[in-house]
Amino acid sequence: MKNFYVILFLVLPAIAFAAGAEGGEHSTDIIPRTINFVIFAAIIYYLAAKPIKDFFVGRSGSIADKLNSIQEKLKATNRAKEEAKELIPKAKITAKNIIETANQEVELQKAKMLEDLKQEIENLDKGFKDHMDIEKRKMTREVISEVLDIVFEEGNLSLKKDELLNIVMKKVA
Repeated sequence: MKNFYVILFLVLPAIAFAAGAEGGEHSTDIIPRTINFVIFAAIIYYLAAKPIKDFFVGRSGSIADKLNSIQEKLKATNRAKEEAKELIPKAKITAKNIIETANQEVELQKAKMLEDLKQEIENLDKGFKDHMDIEKRKMTREVISEVLDIVFEEGNLSLKKDELLNIVMKKVA
């Protein structure tokens, strides 16, 4: 059927031109030109209509698909926004809890550090007292040793044990 129309459109201009001019000198060739133009337009329409139509249908479809995908993304974004808005109060409560916990941790750390410092000071104080006791004993031994050296160097001094002990005790005190 299509071939018949193609042949008809190709033969019809030849028939129109074969008719000749009947109007004499003032006749114009508007009718054959019009027929040629109509035939040309019909051929162009026959050959190009479907591809052009398919192009525009495809283009419309792709634009519609893009629009749909953009609308879906917009809906998803709006849903995410709403979910985020719902999470804000929870996040504020969580942040408040974290701050409270951090403050409690700070207080616990302070107390622990103070306790550790007190213990360290007590240890240092105890160590200092022990060191002083050791130094006192050392000093007592040195003084006793000096006194005994002095007593025994002179040799002619005779002392009893009780007297010697009293002298040493007075020197130490």
